[in-house]
Amino acid sequence: MLTFTLRRLLLAIPTLLVISLVIFLLVDLAPGSPLSQIPLTVPPDVRQKMIEALGADQPVMFRYVLWLRQFFWVEPMNLFDGWFGTHIVEGEQRILSWQSRSPVFSIIGERIPQTLIVIGTAYLVGILIALPIGIYSAYRQYSLFDQIGTLFAMIGFSVPTFFSGTLFIIIFSVWLGWLPTKYDTTLQVIDWASFLEQIKQMILPVMTLGLANAASISRYMRSSMLDNMGMDYVRTARAKGLSERVVVLKHVLRNSLIPVVTVIALGIPSIFGGAIITENLFGVNGIGAALIGAIQASDIPMVQTLAFIFAVLIVLFNLIADVLYGFLDPRIRYD
Repeated sequence: MLTFTLRRLLLAIPTLLVISLVIFLLVDLAPGSPLSQIPLTVPPDVRQKMIEALGADQPVMFRYVLWLRQFFWVEPMNLFDGWFGTHIVEGEQRILSWQSRSPVFSIIGERIPQTLIVIGTAYLVGILIALPIGIYSAYRQYSLFDQIGTLFAMIGFSVPTFFSGTLFIIIFSVWLGWLPTKYDTTLQVIDWASFLEQIKQMILPVMTLGLANAASISRYMRSSMLDNMGMDYVRTARAKGLSERVVVLKHVLRNSLIPVVTVIALGIPSIFGGAIITENLFGVNGIGAALIGAIQASDIPMVQTLAFIFAVLIVLFNLIADVLYGFLDPRIRYD
């Protein structure tokens, strides 16, 4: 297992380098620039100084190498300096947002808690709902429960989040008045009353995203369970006199989780990436909202960094899913 993990990590290095180059060039060469919004009345010498201040006058490959060094060395070491009081990269230039002139990673650090709280909770709720529904739907195939679960999944698949979110706002906020329409990012949980207020304002975005996540995962869980319940080892386990609970939960479920783990692991980067539509709909000041704002302002360093962070997370959690296969299925060996 260790050899396989190290081999995959080494393979991830050229993969991420290629991805980083593609992302950098695609974003950098795309039409649009914050300088295009400068009035034509600005003198040419002032315009040139503004371009030089942003570093946009440098050759594209020079800027790529500089950005890569900042991403993998300056930013991690800056975090290390903050933790341990060292001065390894003191005075070195960080990745700066063209829009705010603040370090990109500082902006991400301010936004990520809101995204993790709301989107992470929605993803966890979706998993906790989907797995039992998928397991029992497969065990009671074509039963009333299975039909209701299928209807639930089809609704989650077919209804986009902007529609379901708006519908929840109309029902629970406008008509019933139970829940707030917007998420208050300035709310600080300091007592029981503020904690309840935080829970109330999280319900609508969590419901919106949880429905979509649960619909997808429950279908994968059901399909995988049905594939394994007809296998010879299941009939053998039942012939040995094992209880149905042991057969389903210990033997069938363990093997059925392998494809589901892939779906769950590859969906985790979306938590850090934020849910762009849902965050903007409910006013969650998270990573998704930051990405939309950066795109609208042509903030190239912010867009490049966020896109590459998502790519790194996808590669990382893909590796984690592969490693988990060996624990779920003893037949899988990598060494």
